[in-house]
Amino acid sequence: MFLNSLLALFSNDMGMDLGTANTLVYVKGQGIILFEPSVVAISKGTNKVLAVGNRAKEMLGRTPGHIMAIRPMRDGVIADFEITEQMLRSFITKVHHRRAWVHPRMVIAIPSGVTEVEKRAVVDSAERAGASEVYLVSEPMAAAIGSGLPIDEPAGNMIVDIGGGTTEVAVISLSGVVLSQTMRIGGDEMDEAIIQHLRRTYNLLVGERTAEEIKMRIGSGFPLEEELKMEAKGRDLVSGLPKTVTVSSEEVREALSEPVNAVVETVRDTLERTPPELSSDLVDRGIYLTGGGALLRGMDKLLASATDIPIHVTEDPLTTVVMGTGKILDELSVLKEVLISRHHFA
Repeated sequence: MFLNSLLALFSNDMGMDLGTANTLVYVKGQGIILFEPSVVAISKGTNKVLAVGNRAKEMLGRTPGHIMAIRPMRDGVIADFEITEQMLRSFITKVHHRRAWVHPRMVIAIPSGVTEVEKRAVVDSAERAGASEVYLVSEPMAAAIGSGLPIDEPAGNMIVDIGGGTTEVAVISLSGVVLSQTMRIGGDEMDEAIIQHLRRTYNLLVGERTAEEIKMRIGSGFPLEEELKMEAKGRDLVSGLPKTVTVSSEEVREALSEPVNAVVETVRDTLERTPPELSSDLVDRGIYLTGGGALLRGMDKLLASATDIPIHVTEDPLTTVVMGTGKILDELSVLKEVLISRHHFA
């Protein structure tokens, strides 16, 4: 324990958004210095790690038989303990320029709805990967802090964080989460909805990367002033040959309607359960939208029309959570009360 504390003095503490789609790392005094996909390429049979992050994502759907590119995080939690540990170790080493002796303190943002077992798995993975101390914070709280919301005031703040694997809706007041809901629907489900639409409509099989590209280029949650089109390339399920089709933003919006409407309903349900005094604050302050899903065209307009409350998209939705962990690191003594107690995992 003493050795860990001593090593921590010579280490740069890290804040981490350990996401289903991407992992972001904030280093105290340096800012965000890592933003890479949560993907690991391994050799089948031996489980030897061949690539992590950007290099591994490039391999998704394109690997030979003896290599497998996998995402060890699913629905915001660890699906593969061993591979997640190796991914974390790789990122920590990369951040600290391959200094094996570095043992940083870490603040890690996790979904608010995870179980005690899942929390323990995150802590264990980080400790095994080299962290000297691990603190956990709920993603909505980290997002609120990263957004610059006055979380310590006796007033309601609502944050909607649409990530790759989960959507979090939370009402925060007096440095605590008054009400929260976590649904395991996010960007991944939107990608899958596009894959299924192309399969049903065009007998076209596309991979995750193509579906994500379609979502980012022409996807929307609300009618666009000028609708868009693009070509989608994949494999014809009938002939087995490569095939190209043209898809429109209208049909992609229709394909996305189920996961998108599920997010809207969760926001509405949370608003209905919010105490009246805090509800009145939200009418004045509005709702803050963050996470990768906030970048879906018209998502803010859709939520505004469904709730009659102003919607504010955070300045950089993809980095809001990790910036929150960074602010906690910078003011750990002041913001310690927002952390999930480490004693829960003893």
